[in-house]
Amino acid sequence: MDYENARHLMIEQQIRPWEVLDPVVLDLLTRLKREDFVPAIYRSLAFVDMAIPLGNGEAMWEPKLEARVVQNLALKRTDRVLEVGAGSGYLTALLASLAAEVVSIEIDPELKETAEKTLKAHGLENVTVKLGDAARDWNADGRFDAIVLTGSSPVLPEAYLNRLNPGGRLFAVVGEGPAMAALLVTCAGPGACRREVLFETSVKALVHALEPERFVF
Repeated sequence: MDYENARHLMIEQQIRPWEVLDPVVLDLLTRLKREDFVPAIYRSLAFVDMAIPLGNGEAMWEPKLEARVVQNLALKRTDRVLEVGAGSGYLTALLASLAAEVVSIEIDPELKETAEKTLKAHGLENVTVKLGDAARDWNADGRFDAIVLTGSSPVLPEAYLNRLNPGGRLFAVVGEGPAMAALLVTCAGPGACRREVLFETSVKALVHALEPERFVF
């Protein structure tokens, strides 16, 4: 398989049409080998517009979704990033390539180990992958400039807004299927947050995701 041609077609036919035009992001997508993060059995599908199974009910996001998230976070070299759900480690690698530090929390031990190995093989030393449950909050590593929830949540875990530095950004997919809202929340400071719906999508919920309060009659 000609991976370089497939990568080029992915960018031209999937990424650009989804309004990902930042040259820094496009260059990174060209350089970082997505196929290295895909399970061997699905390697030939690394550049297809689909969610790729990772095992244990988890899946790797579509390329265009990963690219859009990275572009909208507008990361700086000084940013600390928290990722909830390492998955394959590919999005982690994209984030780490643009930020100062990434802390990624993964609830699945097998995925954590695989992601760690692949990230290390790519020479990304500014990433720490931790085993844990961060679906509702994570208070062990201080504050961050950007937070990404890689699984959906029926309601936004508001606790994460308190983990952001002034000017911090949170990306989360909120709601219940079939259509969920991809939100970018930007916080100037405590209680001063602006929410923007970027697009509609549907992704698997985080394990132990925060549920809305249900009325009982």
